[in-house]
Amino acid sequence: MRIRAARVFTGEQMLADAVVVVAGEHIVSVDAAGDGGVVDLDLGQVTLAPGLVDTHNHGGGGVAFTEDPLVAARLHRSHGTTTMIASTVTQSLADLRAQIEMLAGFVESGELAGIHLEGPWLAPEYKGAHPVERLRDPLPGEVAGILDAGRGAVRMVTIAAERPGAMESIGLMASRGVMPALGHTNCDYEQAIKAIGAGVRGATHLFNAMPGLHHRRPGPVLALLNDDRVWCELIVDGVHLRPELAGWVMGAKQRVVLVTDAMAAAGCDDGSYVLGDLPVEVVDGIAHIAGTNTIAGSTLTLSRAVQVAIGAKVSPEVALRAATANPADYLGLEGVGRLLPGHWADLVVFDADWSVNRVMYRGSFLP
Repeated sequence: MRIRAARVFTGEQMLADAVVVVAGEHIVSVDAAGDGGVVDLDLGQVTLAPGLVDTHNHGGGGVAFTEDPLVAARLHRSHGTTTMIASTVTQSLADLRAQIEMLAGFVESGELAGIHLEGPWLAPEYKGAHPVERLRDPLPGEVAGILDAGRGAVRMVTIAAERPGAMESIGLMASRGVMPALGHTNCDYEQAIKAIGAGVRGATHLFNAMPGLHHRRPGPVLALLNDDRVWCELIVDGVHLRPELAGWVMGAKQRVVLVTDAMAAAGCDDGSYVLGDLPVEVVDGIAHIAGTNTIAGSTLTLSRAVQVAIGAKVSPEVALRAATANPADYLGLEGVGRLLPGHWADLVVFDADWSVNRVMYRGSFLP
């Protein structure tokens, strides 16, 4: 199948009037359309991009990934996210181990691209929507046992650098090819620098659930932004961050990854939900722990994050790269995030207002 679009984003650059050639479930080539070239499908004045890649996502469609991975994945796929990392929240070690073992099966079948553990090794001062009584120190032996439960499916772990055992556990994760991401932390600038030296290469939702950037106490934000080895997640929904701040970061740093941090309510109406064991109320699309002003994840889709970023004057190329090639590179995900020969034929079609028009998954357009 030869598919033409007025604009094709390859994951690296925007091409004008190009054709993506798909055979079966894979991409064959991306070529200039040329004059009079025969195509099987002409999409017209749209932007065709790789399927989006979300590396921090708790659920959608009314359920968490730990409840029904297929329903949650189907919801986000319909909005253009064709590759997903399933995120957990803080639980008892026994419950967390059971969730990881279940999710690992969906990673092995190819429905999910991996698992992200957000908790229990977090700071009580910046716990966000995590039960404080279940937070714990990241003792290396305990961390190793939890990683073992994933049978290689755990791709990323969020960790607070100041907790006892954190530096050793960061080194352990890095040695196993698991991304240590600094987040939900009360560490200072020096501790953040030390954590990066130990192997941290990610920042879980930068600015959120960590000390703010202060002119005399810059905290972890400056350390994470300043190091070119670190990938910084941003939740660009207009709620977690001012869009202007997100736009500034995306203009100043290349290694930015758009994420949703979505919970079960993504794609659903306002109402009552649960995140982990905590009751959540969603009003006007914003999720809070019931009875508090604490944000509890988001109801965001990644295509909406791209739309908000572009609305904040981020160039389409930068915004799309932060939702495709960058997250793929962040966690070393193969065959996704770029339109290259041999990669999966995962495509998303954007209209002029950056809303999703159509989605192709593994070579077939979704109904």
